Amino acid sequence: MTDKPFDDIPSEVVAWVDRLHEVADEVAQPLLTAHAERLRCRAGCSDCCSDGLTVFTIEAALIAKRHPSLLAEGIPHAEGACAFLDDEGRCRIYAERPYVCRTQGLPLRWLDEEEHDGAAEIVESRDICPKNEQGGLPLEELPAEALFTLGPFEQRLAARQSAVDGGEGRRVALRSLFAQAAPRKHLPVL
Repeated sequence: MTDKPFDDIPSEVVAWVDRLHEVADEVAQPLLTAHAERLRCRAGCSDCCSDGLTVFTIEAALIAKRHPSLLAEGIPHAEGACAFLDDEGRCRIYAERPYVCRTQGLPLRWLDEEEHDGAAEIVESRDICPKNEQGGLPLEELPAEALFTLGPFEQRLAARQSAVDGGEGRRVALRSLFAQAAPRKHLPVL
């Protein structure tokens, strides 16, 4: 038995995850450029860096490979925000941040199948960080290619994870990657 659920991830799978992240960044770059005027995301903006985030074990393996000292000796950020934030709200693993973190802030779109009057219908949804709403066309007026489409990268990650774990889809909480626990928030007693 391994110490962590990602210790047995083959190195070629870790390299594949790294490359998938690079490709996601390449796909996102033209959108970052096109929407530069409206994007308020900067180092220290951590509104989307929520606590309790889980990732596939294949992504956790990449983080573990590249940040062994941080995970062994570092202390996670206090509960309530992502464990990988530093005291100024910057990501300590930015280059290896999970896929989901790479699309935050961008105008997003995704397709869902919904039932309407007994028939399946494909419905498009769109969203953007509230801080990034101003400074450009409203989301509903943007052409589809001006938004990052969610789905294809997630499907590739899920398929690769399934190939590694026999279809279990194992995930791990980012906070659990640290050897040491974070200081707990103490709420006032009323």
